[in-house]
Amino acid sequence: MKQIQNYLSLVKFSHTIFALPFAAIGFIIGTKAMGNGILDWKLFGLVLICMVTARNAAMAFNRWADRDIDKLNPRTLIREIPSGIIPSNHALSFVIINSLVFLVAAYFINWLCFLLAPIALTIVLGYSYTKRFSWFCHVFLGLGLSLAPIGAYLAVTGHFHFLPILYSIAVICWVAGFDIIYALQDIHFDQEQHLYSIPARFGMSKALLVSSCLHLVCAVSIVAGAWILHQEFGLNYLTYIGSTSFIVLLILQHRIVSRGDLSKINLAFFTTNGIASVVLAVCTILDFYL
Repeated sequence: MKQIQNYLSLVKFSHTIFALPFAAIGFIIGTKAMGNGILDWKLFGLVLICMVTARNAAMAFNRWADRDIDKLNPRTLIREIPSGIIPSNHALSFVIINSLVFLVAAYFINWLCFLLAPIALTIVLGYSYTKRFSWFCHVFLGLGLSLAPIGAYLAVTGHFHFLPILYSIAVICWVAGFDIIYALQDIHFDQEQHLYSIPARFGMSKALLVSSCLHLVCAVSIVAGAWILHQEFGLNYLTYIGSTSFIVLLILQHRIVSRGDLSKINLAFFTTNGIASVVLAVCTILDFYL
């Protein structure tokens, strides 16, 4: 049991809540787009397996790839690999196992998902090295999580559509924006180690401005998505309540860190974003079925 807890901590399993609600939105939109609105629970289970295993692989690989860097950073020295709780070769085996399960689950969904699965893995695993050469790394992280609504929609329908892509754009900007805020904790370390991040490159004030601009694009995308859902599916007030709540929580996280109090970054990063995605998904899904 303790070993399981160690691996759940390694991949920050609780943070799956960030992208999973957007996958649920994509899945429900796909279900409704197919006309019957009846949930295929077996298919949803396969999508859930893909979501969890892809994220497990990405997080564990990130920890494995950063193991030497994490040893030098006082904030990350206590992580499972640098502290010796999980051997690095065991972490890499965990990555391989989760990647294989992801590919197998994608195979049982449909051929398009299976063919695109290696590309998705390349993106989510490749993020781990972007900080070595580009401060664009925050957007690349967002790209990885943005596959959730598109992938879930493809699982149901087998084809692309503008609406889940719009939600994916929202996820890219949302994740990149809050990852910039999170990176403020390591601004001096990144500069010393010649690692790339927007805070390390442009400083705290400009980083927060970039984060705000990304979250503005996210907010516009969320509102546009709600409007399209209203036009195409006749959704009503709950979708707009969820979208408004999401945007309010975006604003709140910026207010939390705007005064330079980095001690509250975990509150801004984990709590507000987790609540925001869940509220948005719950309101949107309820609007479909009420």
